[in-house]
Amino acid sequence: MSGQPGVTTDTDGVQAGARYDEADVIFHGGEIVTVAADARESDPGPEAVAVKDGVIVHVGGHQEAVDRWQGPRTQLRDLGGRALLPGFIDAHGHLGGIGLQATLANLLAAPDGDVTDIDSLLAKLREWARTPVGAFSKWIIGFGYDDAMLTEGRHPTRDDLDKVSTTRPVLAIHQSFHLGAVNSRGLRELGYTRDTPDPEGGVIRRRTDVDVPPPGEPDGVLEETAFSPASEKATKGLPLTALAALFSKGVASAASFGFTTVQEGGATLENLQALRDAAALVPFKIDVVAYARADEATASPEEDPVRASREYHRGVRAAGVKMYLDGSPQGRTAWLTKAYKERPDNTPEGYRGYPAIEDPKIVLDQVRTAYARGWQVLAHVNGDAAIDQFIEAVRTAAAEVEVEPAEADRRTVAIHAQTAREDQIEAFDRLGVIPSFFSMHTYYWGDWYRKTVLGPERAATISPARWAVDRQMIYTSHHDAPVALPNSIAILSSQVTRRTRTDEVVIGPEQCVSALDAVKSITINAAHQYFEQDHKGSIEVGKLADLVILSANPLTVPPEEIKDITVAETIKRGTVIHPVGATGSDDLEAGLAVPTDYQWHGCC
Repeated sequence: MSGQPGVTTDTDGVQAGARYDEADVIFHGGEIVTVAADARESDPGPEAVAVKDGVIVHVGGHQEAVDRWQGPRTQLRDLGGRALLPGFIDAHGHLGGIGLQATLANLLAAPDGDVTDIDSLLAKLREWARTPVGAFSKWIIGFGYDDAMLTEGRHPTRDDLDKVSTTRPVLAIHQSFHLGAVNSRGLRELGYTRDTPDPEGGVIRRRTDVDVPPPGEPDGVLEETAFSPASEKATKGLPLTALAALFSKGVASAASFGFTTVQEGGATLENLQALRDAAALVPFKIDVVAYARADEATASPEEDPVRASREYHRGVRAAGVKMYLDGSPQGRTAWLTKAYKERPDNTPEGYRGYPAIEDPKIVLDQVRTAYARGWQVLAHVNGDAAIDQFIEAVRTAAAEVEVEPAEADRRTVAIHAQTAREDQIEAFDRLGVIPSFFSMHTYYWGDWYRKTVLGPERAATISPARWAVDRQMIYTSHHDAPVALPNSIAILSSQVTRRTRTDEVVIGPEQCVSALDAVKSITINAAHQYFEQDHKGSIEVGKLADLVILSANPLTVPPEEIKDITVAETIKRGTVIHPVGATGSDDLEAGLAVPTDYQWHGCC
């Protein structure tokens, strides 16, 4: 590739004809995975990488690097056999949610937590209520329970959560962040009674064990738009000190998994401004790409409420909008064209989930408005019925909006595309839509999908990355934190092995991809999704020195061992940002604060 403007490179990536200069650091002695366009999985890779002023200046031989770039102040970094890769790029996640995940009671099951049943879930909530944050929080809040992993095989109810407290509202958030359960006090705070109708796009689940007429007394379990007010009220009631630390905790957590670019997906306009305000106080040490909620942005009376830009300002830029078209397959609220294998209680025969927006004209209007204003569009679409709705809106809007050929490269993204059919992947290809798969679903919920949600045949094609690879499409993969930890290694392993959490079976082996394709999905492909492939996503001369050092090379270890790889070091523009305390590193949790009017409005 061409490097910086006016600089040419020779075949080893050394600047041709350049005068002697001194690099800040030269990496050598390990396996270097460039992910460059001409890289192959079997290639040995270059011997060394040199970095100066946060930019890669040499990729090639070790001796050439030393001869041309070593000076008295150059640091020689022997990788000791470890692997050097491009810094990982978060194709979809929620930075504030990552911080929230690190702040609330951990209700996750193994391997990310130790909740096994409702009693252990209640114990975690009681324990958190006694912590410095929990003691001063209006609500007692925990995140991450999974009914599929609880011994009882059900959601906690108001009666269960009343055992934690009857005087303080309690909220247990499902791992999908599309459902949750509150206690009786929480229902009173929300104003939910037997006479409260279900909101559009949501469900207030009702008791089945008492003799009351419809609509029935709420049992505490809330879905989608019925759940959102609970998460908003609960997180708004956190102590100001906890709210102020959300971004810094999120950045530190993401960096610990090797991410140098992250996303704040689906922010309210208020929270988008809070993100910019935080950066104005202290610049972000990693790049943050933000997307505003499409419903709010497209309805705003402002001419350009998003202020989308390709340029970062103090580590932050807004890129476009995110739409929400359905719910969660693991929570059985995703909108499908065929019925769920086993339907939730109190749902009719043939239950297929439901749309977040019933009127397709509203969906079309959101896409049309975003295209007209030059905003990149991301759409949360898990179920194949929601994907059909999105494809039709994209097809229609693209035909209506007249733009120059260069502007037609919109890089619209289908977020999750969990149950995409093969014909829908083909439609993505024709329309230029990038599928961004939440591939860790194969691990966390593969068994649940096979047995309860979809059945074996449909479960085999969740996160169908191989269909995209076979069509030579660019696809990405993401962690969707806080739904899962921002675990880059799990993203890689889940694509290569597709092994499930509990039964240890390979779900849909025909959808497995190579380790190189998996790495590309969180490096160069993700950079392409953000229109940043010219200066991020691969180790090439002239690109930013966004790098990660891993304990082993995912391209050369046996596939079953990828999950055991650890992140040793994360480097942003040549500066070590993880681990904190390493030579030249920055403390990511120091100084960066969320303005105290920030409110977490959920995801995912």
